[in-house]
Amino acid sequence: MKIIGCDFHPSYQQIAVLDLASGEMVEKALSHEGKEEVRAFYAGLEGSVRVGLEASGQSQWFERMLAELGHEVWIGDAAKIRASCERKQKTDRRDAELLLRLLAEDRFPRIWVPTAAERDDRQLLLHRHKLVRMRTQVKNQLQALALNQGVQRKWKLWSKVGRKQLESLPLLPWASRRRAELLQLLDQLEASISELDRAAAEQASARPAARRLMRHPGVGAVTALAFALTMGPAERFQRGNQVASYLGLIPSGHSSGERQQRLGHISQAVHSCAGCWWKRRRVRCGMSRRCVAPINDWLSGSVVRWQKWPWHGSWR
Repeated sequence: MKIIGCDFHPSYQQIAVLDLASGEMVEKALSHEGKEEVRAFYAGLEGSVRVGLEASGQSQWFERMLAELGHEVWIGDAAKIRASCERKQKTDRRDAELLLRLLAEDRFPRIWVPTAAERDDRQLLLHRHKLVRMRTQVKNQLQALALNQGVQRKWKLWSKVGRKQLESLPLLPWASRRRAELLQLLDQLEASISELDRAAAEQASARPAARRLMRHPGVGAVTALAFALTMGPAERFQRGNQVASYLGLIPSGHSSGERQQRLGHISQAVHSCAGCWWKRRRVRCGMSRRCVAPINDWLSGSVVRWQKWPWHGSWR
């Protein structure tokens, strides 16, 4: 068996290869230009191959290539990998050797990786989130135009009456053009977001975990789908505290010696591969109001009882 520590970069990769049978070690740099050199090297490896690399957002094509070639891919927690290095010198060659050593010593901090389909569904949520932010920016600009003309309707500006009033405002030529193009852009964004909402609802309905989550009051298709795609298999978490820690929702702690521990704001120390910043934002918004929460086993979906929780948006 061959194990490979791969320090991956967008333009190239530095690797350290160890043949466990012969003990031979090879170091090499592979360019990603054209990707032919990378495929040729990994296709020429005989026997079973295990490749370890840090989690990053640009290596999906490389992971797919290794899977097509029949090689085993391990993705590691970048923070834990860096913490395992005691030396301050950092080079690509040392990083590859570190990954190789962790693989050889069975200390590689492997993490869960979603499937290609789950990653694609995450793109649906990410794209929707970006479009919603763009829609908010467009609405803010239109609100500013209305306020400059003495019209203050707040959210009512987006009603039929408010839209008609906005379109009839007397504006100078460039301001009028800006209003027309912003309204056109707003209509396009509304149509795209509505389409993505329907797609998210279909994806949530197709996932048992998301359907169970939607039974909770206040949990819609987008929130349920984001939670299911972020958390993955619930069996990999032993306690609820681990779920909160994975989402970055636990409070930061400050204590020393006999001093009493002080709890600060939530850590937001979300895992680099979780991709759940939108989930944390939704959970924090839900904490600002009193809600009715189920006491149940969400894995099985059986609700034991419902209880009111007076959350006020603070962990202090």
